[in-house]
Amino acid sequence: MPNFASLIADHDAPDFAIGAPGRAWLSYGALRDQAGYVAGALHGFGIGRGDRVAIVLPNGPEMASAFVCVAQAAVTAPLNPGYKQDEYAFYLDDLKARALVVMEGYDGPALAAALGLGIAVIRLHVRPEHAAGAFTLALDGETLDGADTAAPGPDDVALILHTSGTTSRPKIVPLLHSNVVASARNIEASLALTAQDRCMNVMPLFHIHGLIAAVSATLAAGGQVWCAPGFDALKFFTWMEEAAPSWYTAVPTMHQAILSRAPRNAEAIAANPLRFLRSSSASLPPQVFAALVETFNAPVIEGYGMTEATHQMASNPLPPRVQKPGSVGVEAGPQVRIAHEAEPRLITGTGEIVISGPNVTPGYENNDKANADNFFTVDGQRWFRTGDQGQFDADGYLSLTGRLKEIINRGGEKISPLEIDEMLMDHPDVAQVVSFAVPHPKLGEEVGAAIVLSNPATTEADLKTFAETRVAAFKIPKHIVIMDEIPKGATGKMQRIGMAEKLGLTK
Repeated sequence: MPNFASLIADHDAPDFAIGAPGRAWLSYGALRDQAGYVAGALHGFGIGRGDRVAIVLPNGPEMASAFVCVAQAAVTAPLNPGYKQDEYAFYLDDLKARALVVMEGYDGPALAAALGLGIAVIRLHVRPEHAAGAFTLALDGETLDGADTAAPGPDDVALILHTSGTTSRPKIVPLLHSNVVASARNIEASLALTAQDRCMNVMPLFHIHGLIAAVSATLAAGGQVWCAPGFDALKFFTWMEEAAPSWYTAVPTMHQAILSRAPRNAEAIAANPLRFLRSSSASLPPQVFAALVETFNAPVIEGYGMTEATHQMASNPLPPRVQKPGSVGVEAGPQVRIAHEAEPRLITGTGEIVISGPNVTPGYENNDKANADNFFTVDGQRWFRTGDQGQFDADGYLSLTGRLKEIINRGGEKISPLEIDEMLMDHPDVAQVVSFAVPHPKLGEEVGAAIVLSNPATTEADLKTFAETRVAAFKIPKHIVIMDEIPKGATGKMQRIGMAEKLGLTK
């Protein structure tokens, strides 16, 4: 399995690779030159193979290019630009970062954290005449010692990320060059990407979804990735007219925000037809799936991924095969099976989803317990426990019933929060919903739901009456909180775990 550099090695030099609003395109030849320049600069600073370089940059073409280029010389470690100083201090120390890349002129909390830890600071400079994604680097202070200038190989770490840490200390996930290449190729194949495809990226580029699905898979196919400066539903259709994409990928909450603006942008949609649109990182409600198909007159490809799998594990196939709303599709790269939730064995029916394949991380770093809990071997084959519960249908399509830690246990009755979400989304006045567990002194847990309404006249009683006609009594939400906006994580996903506490329902 080749290293990351192979993803951009064979494409024609003049062809476009990276674009952005109001910027000239960066060609594949220029991107390869940029990677060579970055390697030389890092080596000159005393940083090389195996050294961890944290990157804190705004979303956009420089972030995409920095990810691609740094990974070809060292280990790239993107961090959320929205963190506070204490968070940066934790992640930089936990990663054992050797350097931090920030924009020239940056004087924020990441810089303070790096200086406090004695970590080298590298400034990224962009000039108006530069094409999208082109930049130069300068080191603050003295050169470091001991750079390994050899090119990283397939078994070297290319990308390092943390798990979300929703219920425990975040775990370090190292992803090898072979993992990244395998996953990029898997997505390229699933989406039948070619050099004629152009992805408009609105996903944050400190997260596995945007880094692998939007950037790496696109470049693997020789296509173009047009990098928006983040997600903004108000600007989405203006960007669409400038970018002229053939596809985009987003999380469900982003798709819902786009749909809310779609009626007044029908001309932009008609003038820029999409080959398909993709959804991943959280379950897409079937109602939103149907609205997207109707609005864009294009297939919706729902994927299923996670950091430990270098993103994609399953994907709904392209036409003429069937896309099933409510399903995350068929296995799409790694082997996907169902395992017993407590024992190290594969089963049929409903259970924990497990995966095995060349895109799967070799294991969490410095965490023997997590590796013992999350990996097991059967007949010489190593399987990773995803923490998700699900089942396959007769056609081999996988459906999720929820995160095992998010399943609501009401007096022994197990309730899928996804089922409650989908039921409530059938109400014509419900725009968004996230269901979650609320502590109960006798039953253990009760069902709660946070809801955004399109009609403010609808009441909590109306919603409970609606639920009574759709689900058994024990599944009806006992706590309904009507909100203007549901709290979301840094990547746009609604967070079930901790929602009851955020809403003051744990007292």
